[in-house]
Amino acid sequence: MDFTPTEEQGAAQGLAAQIFGDLATHERLAAAGSGTDAELWKELCAAGLTAAVEEIGLLGLVLLLEEQGRTTAQVPFAASCVYGLLAVADHGTDEQRERLLPPLRDGTAVATGAFPARSGLRTDGEGRLSGVVPYVPWLRDATLVLVADADRVLWVVRTADPGVVVVPVETTAPWSAARLVLDRAPGERLGGPGPELSPEPSPEPEAEAKGGRGWEPEAETGEAAAAGMYGAVLAASRTAFTGLQAGVCAGSLARAVAHTTTREQFGRPLSTNQGVLLRAADAHMDTEAIRVTAYEAAWRHDQGLAYGAQALTAAWWASEAGQRVVHAGQHLHGGTGADLDHPVHRHFLWGRQLGSYLGCGSEVLQELGELLVKEGSQ
Repeated sequence: MDFTPTEEQGAAQGLAAQIFGDLATHERLAAAGSGTDAELWKELCAAGLTAAVEEIGLLGLVLLLEEQGRTTAQVPFAASCVYGLLAVADHGTDEQRERLLPPLRDGTAVATGAFPARSGLRTDGEGRLSGVVPYVPWLRDATLVLVADADRVLWVVRTADPGVVVVPVETTAPWSAARLVLDRAPGERLGGPGPELSPEPSPEPEAEAKGGRGWEPEAETGEAAAAGMYGAVLAASRTAFTGLQAGVCAGSLARAVAHTTTREQFGRPLSTNQGVLLRAADAHMDTEAIRVTAYEAAWRHDQGLAYGAQALTAAWWASEAGQRVVHAGQHLHGGTGADLDHPVHRHFLWGRQLGSYLGCGSEVLQELGELLVKEGSQ
């Protein structure tokens, strides 16, 4: 394994760091409330960072999301790239790629996803979907939403179509979220029309996850193909959002270090206290564990290798260690950390949201155990 960024990945990361650092300021984030910073999104798309994701791969996307996480910039970058660009590029038909990718590349279309599939959306024989998803991040900004029905078949739904209702909701992190209500809404099956699925329950999604670019739909049919595609997208999204969590944690820790090295107590900096040093060191090690597991999963995806177990491992670290880090970051700020308007509190909210968004630690650990047992029995 070699996680060294390519020249293209490094250049994209540097550009992302510059744009997020210049524009995702505390004042702009406060003014955005729970919505999206539209000007920042336009700047990212104009710089070609959304379009670059297809070339720099999932590892490149993880690097870009680290930079977003450091500033908690309020843009649908992760969602649109993983549920739109990468999902269509990896699993769409040639016609779907030609039609759907150009507006996703330039940002005129924004995608998000209703993942994990817990709500049991129903589809009829005409490709119309019904059901409710309690909350979908960045749905208020989305023109396309990727959903999975009860058989784990993936469908692209346009939010402007009849039968689609978007009801704004507030979440822990300001992710421009909304409730998705579908009432016989038209959907387009990702990957094109497939064979009829039997009414039997689908396999566990992570048990079917394979390397994104090494996934071969022609090798599977029916429910196995549907569950495999769903599992691959879920694994990619968990990997990407783990990269985002690594950035959130790094940003929280950087703020804590800056605070404890400049704030004095009894005539010396807080950072000279052993308890503070140990807490910060533990947070640093947790952050590095989140980062390296995200890198491994993303690298395997880009190499066309199976990475379901690695994606679950990364998601577990993002949940368990991520919440420890943002708690530590807030605690190391002392009374200042209790200020809801302080920048470190935003990292706390994002870390908590990311810790449960695609499965809490115990849930992910159970999926990982089941996957390892299945692999061991084969």
